[in-house]
Amino acid sequence: MSAKESGRNVVAGIGVRGWLRFIWRQLTSMSVALMLLMLLAIAAIPGSVIPQKMSNPQGYARYIEANPDRVAWMEKLQLFDVYTSVWFSAVYILLFVSLIGCILPRIRVHYRALRNPPPRAPKNLLRLPAHAQASGVTRDDEEMRRRAVGWLRRSKRYRVICDDEPGGALVVRAERGYARETGNLIFHIALVGLLVSVAIGQLYHYRGQVILVQGRGFANAQVDYDSFSAGSAFDPASMCPFRMTLDQFDAKFRVSDAQAQDFTAHVTIDDNATSSKEQIKVNHPLIIGGAKIYLQGNGYAPEVEVKDADGEVAFAGAVPFIAQDNVYTSLGTIKVPDVTSGDQIGLVGYLLPSAEQSESGAWKSVYPDLLDPVLVLTVWRGDLGLDNGIPQNVYELDTDNMTQVAKDGKVVTLVVRPGETVDLPDDLGSFTFNGVKRYVALDLRHDPSLTMVLIASIAAVIGLAMSLFIPRRRMWVRIAGAVASVGGLAKTEDENLQREVRSLAEYIAAPDKAPPVGPGQAIQEGKAE
Repeated sequence: MSAKESGRNVVAGIGVRGWLRFIWRQLTSMSVALMLLMLLAIAAIPGSVIPQKMSNPQGYARYIEANPDRVAWMEKLQLFDVYTSVWFSAVYILLFVSLIGCILPRIRVHYRALRNPPPRAPKNLLRLPAHAQASGVTRDDEEMRRRAVGWLRRSKRYRVICDDEPGGALVVRAERGYARETGNLIFHIALVGLLVSVAIGQLYHYRGQVILVQGRGFANAQVDYDSFSAGSAFDPASMCPFRMTLDQFDAKFRVSDAQAQDFTAHVTIDDNATSSKEQIKVNHPLIIGGAKIYLQGNGYAPEVEVKDADGEVAFAGAVPFIAQDNVYTSLGTIKVPDVTSGDQIGLVGYLLPSAEQSESGAWKSVYPDLLDPVLVLTVWRGDLGLDNGIPQNVYELDTDNMTQVAKDGKVVTLVVRPGETVDLPDDLGSFTFNGVKRYVALDLRHDPSLTMVLIASIAAVIGLAMSLFIPRRRMWVRIAGAVASVGGLAKTEDENLQREVRSLAEYIAAPDKAPPVGPGQAIQEGKAE
């Protein structure tokens, strides 16, 4: 027995093709695009909270050491590689496809609208949301139509078409504001361009940080940076070959309150057998080979020499200390692992650029310049932990396997000025403070997508402004028997439409050398509720 004979309704399945069409329509809807954009912003949150392998390897190492029980499942979820993870890439690609699927049909529709003439006039213009009527006009109908065409085309930039209706009425139909939809499309295309630019930047960018002591240099090579991060498609051979040397660093401070006024790093750049003198200031980066070098910080690096108990030089050089306040009270660590015999040595303490000792014996700095530099250090002995394979912060001392040196139950403190040599306690050797140099912290950034991001952002702002502030209007004029009826229709709410309709009616009705409304003329206007 057939379904028809049994009296039952049979609903045919939409099939695979129908399901694919349904999924595509949902994916390319504007609501889904907005939802994916919001989802992408939410998906980026773990990348800013959890230390990432590529951008923060030291933070990643510390995190897995502090949270070993979480590492396994976090690795499976790719939470340490958020921006290259499968789930983040899936959202990114879906958003990209959704936007393209939204844009292409709208471009086709807009192209047809540009080619199509303005629509024909409604039968009754006085029923439109904005309308006006001019009656009792003395000039003939053709002259009225010419005035209407001139006002619409030359003054208001409408696209105008003239018609003659069967009853003898003369009709003018006009439309303007196509740029509104053009701006809307520009905004969405720019958004796609922005997504592509960001993706290119994530693939090919690189960024390096280096601390450069006065008189020393570094080469623009990955191995020369203190920390370095790059995109997955980065090629080390793409780095611009140059060498930079810090010649001098100038810092100006206000005498009254020790506030910084100006920082200038004077550097020498050796690039392709040419040498040049350059300056780097705060917020004024140096641009080399498409990369920008920013001045991120500065401080003091005391030059020290440590000899072990056998009199052998175990360490010599300038050690950067990190400023802790506006008077450059600087904290630092000196690690001495290469001791020929006995325990390794660690010295932790402060460099005081302009030292002053209080009555209680405490030391402090009173000014950021080097007026009376003093090193105040405590001494540790034991195992520095440099051989366990876990990266360490060079500015922190791992004291888990070390003992602080004390005498008679009191911690031994070394107070040393430039040019002085003191013996280390427990016959560990000697310590010499040779002087102080300045250092700068530089941040080099290279992102090939910055220009594209800028262009896409400007285009997005322009497109958004066009879509918000350019009105889309249609105007019709019907002239018959010295009566001109004018009607207007806007695609969105338009407060100025009625004013424009009335202005056109007044212009049609007004004599050439008389007020817009005179004896024997009447302008009737209205706005439908």
